[in-house]
Amino acid sequence: MAHKVKVIEQCEVSPPPGSVPPTSIPLTFFDLPWLCCPPLKRIFFYHFPHSTQHFFQTLLPSLKNSLSLTLQHFFPFSSNLLFPPKPNTPHILYTPHADSISFTLAESSVAYFTTFVSNSPRDVTLLHPFVPVLPPSRTLEDGTLVIPLMAIQVTVMPYSAFAICITFRHVAADGRAFHHFMKFWASLCKSSIRDSGLLDSFEGFLAMPLHNRDIIQDPKGLKPIFLQELWNSLPENVESKGIKRDVPRDMVRHTFVLSHVHVEKLKKWVSINCKSHGLETPHMTTFVVTCALVWVCKVKSEEINVNDDESYILAFMADCRNRPEFSIPLEYFGNCLVCGNVVAKRSKLVGGLGNGILDATIAIGSEVRYLQRETLEGAETLMSNFREFATLGKHMTIIAGSPKLEVYETDFGWGKPERSEVVHVDNSGSISLSDCREKEGQIEVGVALPKVQMNKFSAILKDHLTEIALFD
Repeated sequence: MAHKVKVIEQCEVSPPPGSVPPTSIPLTFFDLPWLCCPPLKRIFFYHFPHSTQHFFQTLLPSLKNSLSLTLQHFFPFSSNLLFPPKPNTPHILYTPHADSISFTLAESSVAYFTTFVSNSPRDVTLLHPFVPVLPPSRTLEDGTLVIPLMAIQVTVMPYSAFAICITFRHVAADGRAFHHFMKFWASLCKSSIRDSGLLDSFEGFLAMPLHNRDIIQDPKGLKPIFLQELWNSLPENVESKGIKRDVPRDMVRHTFVLSHVHVEKLKKWVSINCKSHGLETPHMTTFVVTCALVWVCKVKSEEINVNDDESYILAFMADCRNRPEFSIPLEYFGNCLVCGNVVAKRSKLVGGLGNGILDATIAIGSEVRYLQRETLEGAETLMSNFREFATLGKHMTIIAGSPKLEVYETDFGWGKPERSEVVHVDNSGSISLSDCREKEGQIEVGVALPKVQMNKFSAILKDHLTEIALFD
């Protein structure tokens, strides 16, 4: 099915005039490793059974106005990243009357949105027309790169739905900070619709973001290490323009839903298998066992002519907010993540204990525990690890998102999203995890693979869930 969108309007949205002074925000050691990360892309679909004209006249003004008011507090997204020549350091700069977010309004050629929110495999390119492209970077006379940080596109499907898709740079914010922004915007929009567009104050809304970077301590001196690595990088590694990458023509996207029963039986299954092999029960959370299951299924779905001695890596991010050693509040705006890396031989994942799932669970649980004890141990190599990840191809799997982010609580006034997806999993080797719209405790797993491999992945996952379900 061909999918195209027609651009109706292209404009800029900024904080209200005079609401934000000129502000420079330094980058911490948590931010710097993400400078070379390709832009992130998240889409939200909402049911809206009205005409395009009705949307333009009644709801679009609320979306824009509430976005402007939100940017008063989340102004880094409407700012630019400035990357000056050495020895000056990169930073985020907001300039009043000059900085804003690119806001695109479009209409889809597809009238019904059920195809986009289905749990069945779909061509990954179906979502690409919804995705806004970041404005191009520019270079000042002194050689400073000026890099926009966010773009938004709202696309209407007449008498069916609308979609909000955001492209943003990870260096500005991590997932928790981004979803804080989205929920704040949604909350203001919902209130303005309820109160005929009037917002007298921000009281009663979500907590305000905290922009004070002085609370980030750097006990291991990581910032100068990361800065030196950045200065040694080629400019194009930092200046990614947000252009969509090519993906294989047969690539499909599929969303799998794991129920609370699936997860609890998986935990019990792992525990029983550990006892039968004389092993201690590993650190087991919903995150750990879900990652173990999908990682094993992904590796098993590959072509069989792969060397079993080859190493595979699973990478995931851990949030350092509210950790006692950092004392960083949940409202902190920026990046506050450390990276966990689990390395396993293919032979362990495809034919190890418990058909590989037990070995994967033990390895992932052990890494989670290690990060909890030694949060910054080995962090000096974080940037070099990221560069290595980019060369590993199919041997690298990155877990994107988390059910704890509560993506489906983003209500702009028309109820929960019908579906929210991490669009960039189709070209990043990632698997996305999120909460589920329907029921509490369910987990959505977003996967993008070549069609033949996706069929194998789906069959392997079904077989494992059937086997696990037999344990009572």
